[in-house]
Amino acid sequence: MRKILYAASECAPFIKTGGLGSVLGSLPQELDPAGYDVRVVIPAYECIEEKWKKEMKIIATFPVWLGWRELSATVKTLDYNGVKFYFLENNYYFCGDSPYGDLGADVEKFCFFCKAAVDMLAFLKFRPDLIHCHDWQSAMIPPMLKGFHGDDPFYQSMKTIMTIHNLRFQGITGIDHMKDLTGLPDWMFGFEYLGHYDCASMLKGGIAFADKVTTVSKTYAEEIQTAEYGEGLEGILSWRKKDLSGIVNGIDYDMYNPAKDENLDQTYSYRTFAKGRPVDKLGLQKAAGLPQGENYFTMGIVSRLTDQKGFDLFMDTIGEILNLPAQLFILGGGQPQYEAFFRKCQELYPDQVYLQTNYNDQMAKKIYGGCDLILMPSRFEPCGLCQLMSLRYGAVPLVRKTGGLKDTVALYGEDDRPTGFGFEDYDGQAFLGAVLEAYQVYKDQPQDWEEIIRRGMKKNFSWKSSAAKYQRMYDHLLQ
Repeated sequence: MRKILYAASECAPFIKTGGLGSVLGSLPQELDPAGYDVRVVIPAYECIEEKWKKEMKIIATFPVWLGWRELSATVKTLDYNGVKFYFLENNYYFCGDSPYGDLGADVEKFCFFCKAAVDMLAFLKFRPDLIHCHDWQSAMIPPMLKGFHGDDPFYQSMKTIMTIHNLRFQGITGIDHMKDLTGLPDWMFGFEYLGHYDCASMLKGGIAFADKVTTVSKTYAEEIQTAEYGEGLEGILSWRKKDLSGIVNGIDYDMYNPAKDENLDQTYSYRTFAKGRPVDKLGLQKAAGLPQGENYFTMGIVSRLTDQKGFDLFMDTIGEILNLPAQLFILGGGQPQYEAFFRKCQELYPDQVYLQTNYNDQMAKKIYGGCDLILMPSRFEPCGLCQLMSLRYGAVPLVRKTGGLKDTVALYGEDDRPTGFGFEDYDGQAFLGAVLEAYQVYKDQPQDWEEIIRRGMKKNFSWKSSAAKYQRMYDHLLQ
């Protein structure tokens, strides 16, 4: 029985702000329980819902030395869907109404989390064969294992995997500050390890000291070894390329299932979407308060409104896009300039634009069920989940050819079995051209359009296939 511990800053259903929480909420449960003892450790945030807190049981309290600071952590646990979860409680670090805050405070908070997660194992007498760390918040676990427990028989043979969900976020602070926080030896802050120019990068430390490094798509694994996408870490990623691989994320096919989704006005499958989706288009328009009609070409955005997601490409193209008999449904908030831009579009095109900045799962599923096209013109995209959900619901994705978008959407005009549309150059006119091409096929080639929908709905991007790839990696590493 392989013992696997996942370490991360969030995990659905307990705490989730984005894709990381979704991954941790699904992947551990997909591993074969006959072959793997799977456990997860996350912080015990004050903002976790009370219903979960009531189920947690305290099993240990122990001291934690963070540099020169003597602190303490309490371990709480509960079992959920066959997986044991550990929650590390410290009322100073994990208080407040959000899991994240100021970066400076977060660096210290997650250094504490990493140290407590490592120390917890000895107090619980749980000795995992492998610790799978996710993103910068858990990235100090591999260097702490090496720096503090390199000769300790209890820890010595533990393997580690560092998974990068988004390289842009690294947990960067001053080298002296990181030395003070962690108490790690000076040699670990060399440029080939934690040192990042005149700073220290937590994520770089994880990449340097983990036994394997993964990211969330094959293309992104290649892209991050280049200066354009490497965020300053392309050197160490190229150095570790033999140990670097990409495995695409999945989605929960029970949670995202148009044949059973109660949020839809009409459920459907890949066999019945031609009858079901027109009903859901009208239902979406009604829910959004826009004019109802099947003649509209409905386009959706379900996303954080940030630079990464490519929303500057709309600035010079929105007029031509909405010159079509089209409606645009935007769900998600983010950077003020993009919220203001789409709010202005809503004022100028009140019958064509709907904006909701507070994410709502019910509205998201209505958009997937009722939109003809889902727009994802990302500047970069490690994996992306929105395109997987849109394929599942028969909303055709339009993507930029980058990262996981390139790996999961077969493009019209490039593949003889297309499941979506796309463009390569990060350019407004290239984006507009792809939108117009999609509309032309929708309007003039309805049989081709239906075949694109059907083919996408029959694709399998469930967690089962991705989990099998992780299992093979675990087995190979632990042989």
